[in-house]
Amino acid sequence: MIRSHVLICGGTGCTSSGSPAIREHLEKELTAHGLADEIKVVQTGCFGLCALGPIMIVYPEGTFYSRVTEEDVTEIVEEHLLKGRVVDHLVYNEPAPGNAKHEVASLSDTGFYKTQMRVALRNCGVINPEDIEEYIGMDGYQALGKVLTSMTPQEVIDLMKASGLRGRGGAGFPTGMKWQFAANNACDTKYVICNADEGDPGAFMDRSVLEGDPHAVLEAMAIAGYAIGAHHGYIYVRAEYPIAVKRLEIAIRQAREYGMLGKDIFGSGFDFDIDIRLGAGAFVCGEETALIASIEGNRGEPRNKPPFPANKGLFQQPTIINNVETLANIPQIIVKGPEWFASMGTETSKGTKVFALGGKIVNTGLVEIPMGTTLREILFDIGGGIPNGKKFKAAQTGGPSGGCIPAQHLDTPIDYENLKAIGSMMGSGGLIVMDEDNCMVDVARFFLEFTVDESCGKCTPCRIGTRRLLEMLNKITEGKATLEDLDKMEELCHYIQKNALCALGQTAPNPVLSTLKYFRDEYEAHVVEKRCPAGVCKKLLRYEIVEDKCKGCTACARKCPVGAISGAVKTPHKIDPQKCIKCGACMDTCKFGAIIKK
Repeated sequence: MIRSHVLICGGTGCTSSGSPAIREHLEKELTAHGLADEIKVVQTGCFGLCALGPIMIVYPEGTFYSRVTEEDVTEIVEEHLLKGRVVDHLVYNEPAPGNAKHEVASLSDTGFYKTQMRVALRNCGVINPEDIEEYIGMDGYQALGKVLTSMTPQEVIDLMKASGLRGRGGAGFPTGMKWQFAANNACDTKYVICNADEGDPGAFMDRSVLEGDPHAVLEAMAIAGYAIGAHHGYIYVRAEYPIAVKRLEIAIRQAREYGMLGKDIFGSGFDFDIDIRLGAGAFVCGEETALIASIEGNRGEPRNKPPFPANKGLFQQPTIINNVETLANIPQIIVKGPEWFASMGTETSKGTKVFALGGKIVNTGLVEIPMGTTLREILFDIGGGIPNGKKFKAAQTGGPSGGCIPAQHLDTPIDYENLKAIGSMMGSGGLIVMDEDNCMVDVARFFLEFTVDESCGKCTPCRIGTRRLLEMLNKITEGKATLEDLDKMEELCHYIQKNALCALGQTAPNPVLSTLKYFRDEYEAHVVEKRCPAGVCKKLLRYEIVEDKCKGCTACARKCPVGAISGAVKTPHKIDPQKCIKCGACMDTCKFGAIIKK
């Protein structure tokens, strides 16, 4: 008889931190103590709170152990699982107001989880993603059964329209409308594609769903196939996601064995099967027409639209493409009803949205909140605020194609329209936080560098235009630009937006335009004053020695590789700016804080 379940995170983050070894050690310890038949170890997907991994949760108590190591396992087994005594010093202690700490016995009691509403992530960190029976035990495949046995294809499409679900991959196109376009096409052969080509820096929303709840995606694809009249689907997933690929392969095999994929599903006469296609990591293949080209075996390049994929897509047949998060919502919408889903969010943006919190934030990880939640709530109530007492400067949403949101917009409700209005975009859901130590010119340069590298090169505005933009930004960070260059750069941004072939090129200037709009003073400081206010841009840095703090120990002078520091023993030293190569070795060496960076 099983009296306790131990859930261990098997997401990518915790896996890289050693959770497989922890699980293996735990199973050995349970066997050694004669507990193997009483305690069940469950490998789950990502819990979301990646900053505290590896995570272990013991049920039925729900005790939350964070940052577990192999060395902790023996104590947990001997004390908690054998004797029933919680190991207090391993239980997560959450910082409380006033810098105090209070014990958090359960994961759901943390500030990180309290205000979240998990829909797409409902099974992540809850079930074993490699066991179809656990998914079925959480109402899995109930939606597919309902659709195939009691609903017409048009009724399914109407239900999706009523829910207000919009695509979670970036543009936010209404899902029901997309399905309708494909359904209206009278072709005999149609396709369903799951876009799992998640390439935004810092984004891992789709990855976590595939790793933690792959059957939800398979079920949704089968529902979509029934709605539009398709009998085959493809999941286009990055080869860099080995855990996701492995679990998808297991899930597809299990679904076929249980009759959830294949011929005559639920005895309805409906046939549907799914294959996996691995992407080689090209960011542009996240664009739907480039993705289609890649599946067909061609170079991943976008094409002009129309025709849209719903009319002429994969192998020239009607095709619908939805991303992972969009699909993960669908089974629950079918089971719980469109009214339930539409009750969450805002007037134009229904439901919830998953964000990958990263950067200068205390609680990094996955966050799922109702649309309309403010940025302030996400960053400070859920994310725990900015570490080390630093001041918030900006948050970048929408990946490399998104914009930077300044502090003045912290109370803006997050939805598709509001983000667009302030110069950003929803994107797939990456949310990178920056503090006072970040240079916004350098941030724009970083994202544009990424875009330049990932451009397919098919159209001139993107291939050449983004490269010219990057050259201008490099010129600014080196202190070689003029105010006229800022005007030229803005003009070029608007040209690229209007003339690039696909969304990658059209949105590439967003980081530049948003930082120019909200942080123009930083650009002008680089151009006019030849200084970087944040002290990031290396060629504009100056290292100085504060005389009152300098003890004349000579440690900095001995460390300097170019002999730029001079001074007698026990007297204040000086740095020759003409010789200084700005390596920072002196600052790292000084024990008295006498060297500053300006």
